[in-house]
Amino acid sequence: MNQQYPSVLLEKAVDEFSKLPGIGKKTAMRLVLHLLRQDKSAVESFGNAIITLKREVKYCQTCHNISDTESCQICSNPQRDHSLVCIVENIRDVMAIEATQQYRGVYHVLGGIISPMDGIGPSDLEIQSLIDRVQAGGIKEVIFALSTTMEGDTTNFYIYRKLEKSGVDMSVLSRGVSVGDELAYADEVTLGRSIVNRTKFKTTL
Repeated sequence: MNQQYPSVLLEKAVDEFSKLPGIGKKTAMRLVLHLLRQDKSAVESFGNAIITLKREVKYCQTCHNISDTESCQICSNPQRDHSLVCIVENIRDVMAIEATQQYRGVYHVLGGIISPMDGIGPSDLEIQSLIDRVQAGGIKEVIFALSTTMEGDTTNFYIYRKLEKSGVDMSVLSRGVSVGDELAYADEVTLGRSIVNRTKFKTTL
């Protein structure tokens, strides 16, 4: 046991919390000590919520958004425009766009972006399922809403080349979202305007 910890159990809990993104040892210690001060029922509820999430959460069979059922609330909503598909990197981006209340289409969550430096290639993402969706028919436009980084642009171009003969319109968010920004961190007004004012996808490659 590390001598700075009075309990092996405390040390283990702090180590587990510190594995979370953005959580250092000091923050982890503060969180663990906070939980220790709570009623047993509250801590058990907290723990059970995490366990239940991991065991029971599903991913939409159509768009790969997180869901409690086989089809997410967005894909199963008949009032959404299912001919319009917004391509995003992750679930946080879906939440960010939904918060603008400016978009009434559906989504396709890739689960990441192409990044050779991180060993992530097209086959590691939900790109083939997107191609299959388009080939199945009924989709008129896809919107590229990936982060405006080199990796995001690379992913956009790869998908564009896969879909360019499909006949669907392809557009990209207007550059109200600054180059290099992650979509999830754009403010709602800027992001909403970027969706409404999207432009036709163009490539010079």
